[in-house]
Amino acid sequence: MAPEAYPMNGGDDTYSYTKNSNYQRDATNFVSEIMKAAIAEKLDVKSLTSTSNTLRIADLGCSVGPNTFVAMQNVLETMEKNYHSQGLGSKMPEFHVFFNDHASNDFNTLFSSLPPDRQYFATGVPGSFHGRLFPESSLHFVHSSYALQWLTKVPEELLDENSRAWNKARIHYACAKEEVANAYAAQFEKDMEIFLNARAKETVVGGMMVLILPGHQDDIHHSQVLACLLYDFLGSCLMDMVNAGLVGEAEVDSFNLPVYFPSPNEMAPLVERNACFSIERMEMMRPRSNTDIAIDAQTLIMHLRAGMEGVFTKHFGREIVDEMFERAFQKSPAEFSRLLDLSSTLNSLLFLALKRK
Repeated sequence: MAPEAYPMNGGDDTYSYTKNSNYQRDATNFVSEIMKAAIAEKLDVKSLTSTSNTLRIADLGCSVGPNTFVAMQNVLETMEKNYHSQGLGSKMPEFHVFFNDHASNDFNTLFSSLPPDRQYFATGVPGSFHGRLFPESSLHFVHSSYALQWLTKVPEELLDENSRAWNKARIHYACAKEEVANAYAAQFEKDMEIFLNARAKETVVGGMMVLILPGHQDDIHHSQVLACLLYDFLGSCLMDMVNAGLVGEAEVDSFNLPVYFPSPNEMAPLVERNACFSIERMEMMRPRSNTDIAIDAQTLIMHLRAGMEGVFTKHFGREIVDEMFERAFQKSPAEFSRLLDLSSTLNSLLFLALKRK
């Protein structure tokens, strides 16, 4: 079965991902220096292009921009500096960037907004990164930001009334039973195994992969992760609508968000089990403080809508989703204050720099 597709809102209107992805952009800017350092220290660009004058880079889960363009520019600038530092400025390779996302992604918006002064050749690659996308040993650098938290599917146990992991009246694992969280973790493990196996075949020896995804510290329970609590908050809006007779309870019981936030202690064994990549750097980072969200809760609701509207609409329909987010707007000031008190941090990122053995 093909992985489910959950594209971000396309276009550039009020609820588009283009206009409501500031938090992801903050993360891209926040990790840029660390990513540049990892590339400068661990990526031998001279040997990678010893047999070819083309350096191939892939951004997996690129969405519609503009964040992907910022990330790719950071990567290229660092590689160019590496060449100059080795006295190879006159032998600069040509750069080929592959922008990947599901076929349902708004590639029209992506390519219509390509930077006109870019120093690379651009190609779109539709398809799920949970599987092969490129020829064997063809990529020199792989980047993915805010994409790997999406699962290929909702764990089947969550929809089985006879399972201990049946997630009745909830849409995520934040405040659910441990069996629910364990089912999510098991699905993430399966998906990462597929992802790493595919990238191991596609990445040249000595190539690098940088993965950035929302996660949580090892000593933090998922009930303290604000992103998880925000999804639980949207679930409470749906249950309010159930109580008002606007949505059937069974509709909510049969819906779960296919998103999981791992910890370093979960991620490291998956990379080690794959055995094709060495972990050059892995750490949790906090791009923002809790106070930011208290100032502008409405902006974060818009951010949630831009990223999550598609998956909600597919299940509930447009009118229900419009009502749900309207209720979220109305409840947000007081409710967000409560969530901030419950959570440990606004935004924790898991950063990994992996090198192909």
